[in-house]
Amino acid sequence: MLKALIFDVDGTLADTEHAHLKAFNQAFAQEGLDWHWSEAEYTELLNISGGKERMLHHWRQVEPNMKELQAGAMAETVERLHLIKTSFYEAAVRNGEVSLRPGVLALMQEAREQGLQLAIATTTSPANIAALLTAAIGSDWRTHFLAVGDASSSPIKKPDPQVYRQVLSDMDLEASECVAFEDSSNGLRAANAAGLKTVITPNPFTDHHDFRAAWRVVPDLRQARLIQLRRWFDQA
Repeated sequence: MLKALIFDVDGTLADTEHAHLKAFNQAFAQEGLDWHWSEAEYTELLNISGGKERMLHHWRQVEPNMKELQAGAMAETVERLHLIKTSFYEAAVRNGEVSLRPGVLALMQEAREQGLQLAIATTTSPANIAALLTAAIGSDWRTHFLAVGDASSSPIKKPDPQVYRQVLSDMDLEASECVAFEDSSNGLRAANAAGLKTVITPNPFTDHHDFRAAWRVVPDLRQARLIQLRRWFDQA
């Protein structure tokens, strides 16, 4: 029996990546760096889960011979950049530059009305989740979700299944009782590794990914209403 729906955040709940890209470039400019990621570069960087990890990867690519004068100096710089970037992203969300993808709120409402649990399993930060869902659902957004797994609680990023396993444990449910929603190859691999049936809703940053291992691929969640999910689930 289907008992819970588990959602990724960036790219799945909302088309956030343009806002993230803009915020990264704003942070780089504010800190006087000559980095400026194009959309093509950022699309490639999205193969690496986690904003801090993307910045470290880029830094090592553009300055492969750089040596730290003090242990941890690079990590401290990346941490500061990420905090600045997050503040720019939160401002974008508050200004209405990011909204939930079609069908997301309707599916969540249907699930809650019919007694299903909701959860989040993402590699993004708690601040990013809170900014998005406060704007979309309200200040009580956390009460809508039985469990929330994020970068703070599951530091090993997708495609590792750590965050999904954490969320399943927190909900005290089996993978066979849940459906995951993702938008990327890394997310699909993580959910599948945790034993979950995975519905993919691609976006412009991920529509070139290989989704052959997905349970279902749909343009957006208007094509995955609860009655359809139950039908697919019963046929599995």
